[in-house]
Order: sequence, then C-alpha cells, then structure tokens
Amino acid sequence: MDGIEVAVMVISFLALLSLGVPVAWTLGLTAMLTLLTTMDGLVAVGTVAQRMATGLDSFSLLAIPFFILAGQLMNRGGLARRLIDFAKALVGPLPGGLAAVNVVAAMLFGAIAGSAAAAASAIGSIMTKRMEDEGYPRPFSAAVNITSATTGLIIPPSNILIVYSLASGGVSIAALFVAGYVPGILTGLLLIVAAAIYARRKGYPNGEGWSAGLILRTFGGAMPSLLLLVVVIGGIVAGVFTATEASAVAVAYCLLLAFLYGEIKLKDLPEVFTESVNTTAIVLLLVSTSLALSWVMSYENLPQAITEGLLGISDNPIVILLLINLILLVVGIFMDMTPAVLIFTPIFLPVAIKLGMDPVHFGIMMVLNLCIGLCTPPVGTVLFVGVGVAQVKITQVLRPLMPLFLVMLLALLLVTFFPPLTLWLPDWLLE
Repeated sequence: MDGIEVAVMVISFLALLSLGVPVAWTLGLTAMLTLLTTMDGLVAVGTVAQRMATGLDSFSLLAIPFFILAGQLMNRGGLARRLIDFAKALVGPLPGGLAAVNVVAAMLFGAIAGSAAAAASAIGSIMTKRMEDEGYPRPFSAAVNITSATTGLIIPPSNILIVYSLASGGVSIAALFVAGYVPGILTGLLLIVAAAIYARRKGYPNGEGWSAGLILRTFGGAMPSLLLLVVVIGGIVAGVFTATEASAVAVAYCLLLAFLYGEIKLKDLPEVFTESVNTTAIVLLLVSTSLALSWVMSYENLPQAITEGLLGISDNPIVILLLINLILLVVGIFMDMTPAVLIFTPIFLPVAIKLGMDPVHFGIMMVLNLCIGLCTPPVGTVLFVGVGVAQVKITQVLRPLMPLFLVMLLALLLVTFFPPLTLWLPDWLLE
C-alpha cells in the first residue's frame, strides 16, 4: 500500500467523521474513495457493494438479530427489577452496598440481554432513584452504572464476540463465549472493590445484612431469567446446538418468560419487533461497511505492513501488546465498538498470532479494551445513556469515573499478560 492510498484512506475517514457523516456511511465511502486510487469508478463502487453483500452472507451473523430480539424482550419483560432484588440480597452489608448491587445487577442483566446500553438504561433507571434515596449522589451512581454495564459485553452471550469471530476468520464462538466469563466477572469484582473504597471514603451507607431467606426468595424470582444463561451456554458447550441456533432458543425462552411475568402482552409485540429490526439494521449496516473497508485494507496489504512495522519497533511481546492496547484505547474513544472490532481485528490479530497469542485470548482482550471506550466521550454510547438516565452532566460524572476507569485498566492488564485467566475455562470445558 503506497503513501497516496494511505493518505486517501486516513484523510477521507477523518474528514467524513468531522463533518458528522454517520459512521456506517463514513466507512463505506472511505473504502470506495481508497479503491478509486487504483480502480475505475464503476469497478470501485461495484467492489464495495459486493463486499458489503458477501460480508453479511454468514450463518454466524444470524445470531445477532435473534440475540437483539431476546434482549428487547428481557428489557421489557420485568427482568431488571427481579435481578436487582436478587443482587441486593447477595451483596448484603458491604460498604457502598447499593453500588455493589448496581454492579452485580448490571453484570447479570447485561449478560442476559447482551447489550451494555440496555443494561445501563434498565438498571440505571431503577438504581439511580434507590441510591439517591439512601444518600448516594447521582454522579456516583451514574459512574457505577456506566462502567458496570459494559461487563455484559464480555460475559456471554455477547453479540460483539460473534462479530469478532467473523472478523477473525472463524474463531470458535463457543470458545469465545466460555472464555469471557472469568475476565467479565473479574472486571465486575474489581469495580465492586473500587466502588466500596470510594463509598467508604465519602461516607456513603453500607448495605443491609445478609439473610438466607431473602437470598432464596429473591433467587426464586430471578431464577427463570438466570436459567437462560444455563440453557444457552450449556447447550452450546454440550454441543446440543450452535451459537446461532442458541440465539433462536433464547428468543423462544424470553418470549415465554415475558408472557409468564405478565409484563408483555400480545399488543406490545409489534413495537418490540420494530425496535429489534431498527437496531439490527443499524448493526448490520455497520458490519457490512466495516467488512468492506477491512477487505480494502487487506487488498492493499495494510495489515502486513502494520505487522512488519510493529514487529520492527521491538521483538518484546510486552512492548508490542502495550502498544496494541494503547492504540485500541485511543480507537475506542473515537469509534463505536462494532466497526472497531471489524476493522482492527484483521490488522492486529496477525501481530498477536506472531507473538504466540491465542486468537481467543486476543479477542477477549480486544473487547475488554474497547469496553473502556464506551464509557468515554465523544462517542461513548454507554456514557451518554448513563448520564441521560441519571439526569446529570458528563462533567459531573468524570471525577467518580476515574477510580472505576483505573480498575478497568487493571483488569485489562491482568487479562493481557496472564492468559490463563481467559483460556483455562475453555481449555477445560471444550477440550
């Protein structure tokens, strides 16, 4: 790839973004403008269109609309309140008890719904008022809600891990799903510790005492929802069905559960389906244009050039992985997670493989890294959902966010440089 093509790609991408062009259109136009330096106009347009269409021709991608629909059904079906009650019983008398409740509830809800934004909205809309009534300021509750909502993107089932599997050329979705448990739970536990220390320093109230009866009672209310994780992940690990088939099972189960809870009626289904279709269309348009740009970069040999460049800086794996993480942290600030995974996986995965890194390990590291970007301006979708739900300004949230950012970075470093955290569970269950 010569200097002209690189310049066209970088300048067109940054210019379109700065003009406020939607990210999906920016990616597609950047791919087309780059190809125009080496192809005729009609050929470039036809190539981009073809790559967008063939990129979506994947059985694995069918799981995304189904998991989105399952998440919508769970979001509307009364799940959040039951999970919060169960989380409160589990947390007991910890310092900053309701902050820990927020984290646990967001982990559970995010894992089931598969959406960080849905978790931030559903859990935040309930917990903000509860925490305020017990003496927690809204900026602190918003900060806890924003960061904890991202754990559901690592704890399966997770749409973004399916996207990574596609971008990486077919890394096992089952292995990625199982590998996400320990890093996701570790991140949640570190957030609980950081929130507890912050709450104790500020004099926020502790949680209520433990009660075996309360735990059992609230577990009974939350168990049907939690059983979804057992059905979906257990079925995939046992080989009963694929991840795509599991997504359809999840929809059927969520629909049944929503009707049993009585919080969704038949008349509500058209609205739920419409919201799911809108979300799916946005996600898949991003996927298609991202894949087109990824193909253009591959066609122009950009990944090979970057691989050689990074390995030319140093042959020390620690230095290279730190560099990759630093680049991804910057990327996450300015780009949404789905296009970031689709564009940068083909660039950095070959580097990681040359360093001896397992593709499953790299995928979890990459997603955890980009989760931090969801909590930062100017593109942090979860940040904007969290402050909107809490009705606070971004500037008010930044200070309580800092210690939570630091522990997310600590979790990222642990996952990056201690592979067994990610790989021991899939090695054990899927061997």
